Amino acid sequence: MMMMAMMLVASATAFAGDSDALKAVMKLKIYSDAAQLVKQNLNQMANASEKAKAYNYLVDLAMKKVSKETGTIAENQVGMQMGRAANEIVPYDTLGLADAICDAIYNAIECNKYDQQPNAKGKVAPKFAEKNAQRIWAVRTHLVNIGQEQAHKETKDNALKYWGAFVDSGVDPLFAAMNHEPEKEYFGQVAFFSGRYAYEAKDMDRANRYFEIAKKDPTQKEDALNFQLYALRTGLKNHADSVASINALKAMYEAEPENDAILDALYGMYDGLKDKAAQVALLDNHLAKYPNSFAALANKGLMAMGENDAVKGAEWLRKAAAAKPDNAVIYTYLGICLSSLAATTEDNAKIKDYYKQAIEAFDKAKELDPEKRMANWGYNRYQAYYGLYGEDDARTKAAEADR
Repeated sequence: MMMMAMMLVASATAFAGDSDALKAVMKLKIYSDAAQLVKQNLNQMANASEKAKAYNYLVDLAMKKVSKETGTIAENQVGMQMGRAANEIVPYDTLGLADAICDAIYNAIECNKYDQQPNAKGKVAPKFAEKNAQRIWAVRTHLVNIGQEQAHKETKDNALKYWGAFVDSGVDPLFAAMNHEPEKEYFGQVAFFSGRYAYEAKDMDRANRYFEIAKKDPTQKEDALNFQLYALRTGLKNHADSVASINALKAMYEAEPENDAILDALYGMYDGLKDKAAQVALLDNHLAKYPNSFAALANKGLMAMGENDAVKGAEWLRKAAAAKPDNAVIYTYLGICLSSLAATTEDNAKIKDYYKQAIEAFDKAKELDPEKRMANWGYNRYQAYYGLYGEDDARTKAAEADR
């Protein structure tokens, strides 16, 4: 009898119905009401399986709205093909469609989190993943077009919401088995602009996440990195913000130690904190591994200039110019260092030699940037010509005209 009683208890447990918390959710027909109740009742649900079922129900409710609006779109397309007049086209809820797709995406992702957990027997047997991935993947591209419309209207919050959901779903494991090939040509660009809008919304964690995704697209990598570095160095309100940005840059530097742009940004952040020791250590350690790093060599030269050490400045800037011989700014600074050496020595032979070297550097800067768009070499070049040839020399007059 005792054995039979135990079997009855076990049977009752095994076949117990849904908890009251889950039943209450499943009775609701309006998405917003059900979503609110899931938040309230989640901790009262019996297990991960019930939580997955609750979130899947939210996906069902969101997809009802999606199906209604996409059905109207399909009817309109058929009507237009059959010659229906423009005034007969049935309007549809554009933002409602986009919002419902976003709701479906994030609830499906949350559903999958619980659906992937082991059951009572220790096995992982997801019930909802395949269906949710397929039905959402079929409609999520609407977010790209609707997000574009919102961007044109300057409704940036909506553009971020829709494009962000598109990107988030594109990298989530739930959708890994879907065909990503058709969207490869524009996925990185959507991620990049999502990052920009997240930055404008002052959500740096989200912005960095989208920029990291965008950088995986070779066509977007440079723009995404440059904006990411800009974002990390601007809008800093306090010391804690600066430390957070430095830590983010350190992580980026560790991932891409040969990237001069990241090195330069990290060096600049240390400069903002007046941490010279960190700057020196960063550059010296970097040059030990990458002796031809333009950013490191250039910053070593500029640091020496800031310390009024024109000899070291010229030495490092020459190396920087050799590493990147198309940079007019570096040649301009090199010329300034050499002119400074000429002005601070009393040896006439050295004076002439330094001015000759300075003129060579300034002339190179002029050759590379004749319109002075990047480097303002004009006045310094004129001074070097004046120092070597005197005021009345034709070459000095020509340099004066260019200053």
